[in-house]
Formats: sequence, C-alpha cells, structure tokens
Amino acid sequence: MKVNILASGSNGNCIALTSGESTILIDAGIAKTKIEKKLLEVGITPNKIEAMFITHAHKDHTKGLPLANKYKIPVFAGEDEWKSITGVDEELQNKAPAVFNNGMEYTWEVKAFKTHHDAYDPRGYVVYDLQEVIRCSICLDTGKVEQDMIEAMKDSDIYIIESNHEPRMVEASNYPISVKTRVLSHVGHLSNQQTAAALAELIQGKGEQIYLTHLSSSNNMAMLAQMTTEKALMAKGFIKDKHYRLEVV
Repeated sequence: MKVNILASGSNGNCIALTSGESTILIDAGIAKTKIEKKLLEVGITPNKIEAMFITHAHKDHTKGLPLANKYKIPVFAGEDEWKSITGVDEELQNKAPAVFNNGMEYTWEVKAFKTHHDAYDPRGYVVYDLQEVIRCSICLDTGKVEQDMIEAMKDSDIYIIESNHEPRMVEASNYPISVKTRVLSHVGHLSNQQTAAALAELIQGKGEQIYLTHLSSSNNMAMLAQMTTEKALMAKGFIKDKHYRLEVV
C-alpha cells in the first residue's frame, strides 16, 4: 500500500491510499484542482480513484468534493453526516459501510468506526489492502480515543493519526476562550499526549509505520509531537526505526 498525504492541517486534509492501479481518498479538504494537481505529482490519475471516504463535513475535509461529481466517484460518510455535506450528486452519496468490497473491481475493504468531534456523525476508517494484505487505520479529528476505537484500529501496519496540539500552548494562545474550550474538549482535537497514549496501546513493535498529522500551526511543533510519541513508546520498550517508523506530516 502506498500512502500519499496530499494535505494535512487546518487548511485542508486529503490522503491517497494506492494499491496497484487502484486509489481511494480519505477526505478531500483542499480545492478540486489542487487535489488533481497533487495526485498527478505523485503519479496518480484522478480517474483511478475508486471511492472517497469522508471523516466529517467540516470544510477542511470536504472542500474538494466536486472532484467526485467530475469523475463519478462514490463518496462514503457517516449516515447522519450527510445532513451537512453539500456538493455531491445524490447518486454518488453512500453511508459509511462496515465493509466496502465488491470482490472484483476493488482492492479494498474499508470499515468505519465512530470518533468524537463536533459533527453529526464523524468517522475514522480502517482500510485493508486485500492484494498486499496490509491494514491501515486513519483517525483524524477527535477529542478522545476510547477503547472501542483502539479495538477497531489494533493490529494495523500503518497508523495515520492526528497529533493536533500541546495543551499548554493552547491555553497560552490568543484564541478566544470558546475556541480554546472547543479544541481541548472531548469533541475537539487530540493533544500530543492523547495521541502518544493511544499509540502506546496500539504499537506492537513489528515495524509499524506511524504518520502524525493535522498538527496545529500555532499550538504545536513537529519536534514536540514526535518527542511525545517517542517517549511514550520508549516506555513500552520500543525504539524508533528499530521497532516502528514515524513521520510527522
């Protein structure tokens, strides 16, 4: 499975997963033309996209959804999340499935799990590459990670998870109190510490690939996010580049 994180952060999120000649997108949070350009830059033609899976309806995850209409790509999201998703032709709208795999045309099996964000029906996804037998978990905007989410994601080979902020930086920021409260709430975003704690439960030291994503540009630093996760995994006896690989996006 090839992972291309085309965009990450509050300005937009879009992840391409490719196996063979088949690609699926997780989120489409940048303009349609930018998605097309970034796909071509990594050697993917947009007409090879089999499906799009949306975590939730916020614009930094849905801005580029007109891409689906142009290429007639089916779009999946939580059933209630369609209340606030616009711009997708009705015949392309689908509920986020427990399983997505027709056995012939698609390489993928995709399962959805509930996350905790200020949206109607936010989801994370576990993607199985049936050709290469690789499992990838994607957990973006969520204010907390509960045990059912850990159970859904465990035994993955790849983890793409947000490590959004350092709480002390949020508290010291010039954000309005309402924004600070939202970010730090159970329906906000994961702190570096929350992400590290979740990964400490998930990583088994079998060479897993971790991508830390959706970092706040004003309330986090890449090195801080990385060090927080490395410290938590070291406490479990796991060393970066020996037991797992890690990239901050």
